Amino acid sequence: MTLSSGQTMSDAAPGQPPRHVAIIMDGNGRWAAKRHLPRAAGHRQGVEAVRVIVRAAGELGIEYLTLYGFSSENWKRPAEEVNDLMGLLRLYIRRDLAELHQNGVRIRIIGDRAHLESDIIALIEEAEALTRNNTKLQLVIAFNYGGHNEITSAVRKIAYEVKEGRMDPDEICPQTVARFLDTAGVPDPDLIIRTSGEKRLSNFLIWQSAYSELVFSDALWPDFTPERLREAVAEYDRRERRFGGRSDTGE
Repeated sequence: MTLSSGQTMSDAAPGQPPRHVAIIMDGNGRWAAKRHLPRAAGHRQGVEAVRVIVRAAGELGIEYLTLYGFSSENWKRPAEEVNDLMGLLRLYIRRDLAELHQNGVRIRIIGDRAHLESDIIALIEEAEALTRNNTKLQLVIAFNYGGHNEITSAVRKIAYEVKEGRMDPDEICPQTVARFLDTAGVPDPDLIIRTSGEKRLSNFLIWQSAYSELVFSDALWPDFTPERLREAVAEYDRRERRFGGRSDTGE
């Protein structure tokens, strides 16, 4: 099924997992505060949750898992916390890359790399190159990512194509925009989960989420378990996705 966003959605039968699950991993700081620990401890525990949920997603048959790791707005946080988050990305790739590759996981990082340190860029490129041909699960990590920035960048690229005479403005359609997004080639998320009880998207996959089902979990991200993931998928399966049409009952 192709939607107005230009991406391909799954036609999974009832009882089948969503092809693409995206998660806003929220609550690391509150998890640490509840235990009178520094925020860095919450972020470290959050990485452990990532490891567990990536494995669980593969076991559930999910094809694409997108995790919101660091937003373009997170630079406003104290420098010490930002440095901790950068360090955790380094640690995750260095420690888990071999296992992810062995398990058939393809890694893809979306977001602006221009302001990242050179060693982080090198790690990202190494991970993407090593796992490029893997097919079991595509793990998309949104790092230094913001939905508004992504759409603005896509529009800028399209404008340049028009300026150079390689594109006719009358031919621009939603599918055109989708091709210029960071997620080009990745189906729109069927299900978006946000942890910690907050109920907003926070500039995450703004274009791609047009018809996504949303599930909000009260669990803080470090406490988000495979069982909670299964519960979210079960909630998704109970819903009827109409994509702007009518249900079979005519409602």
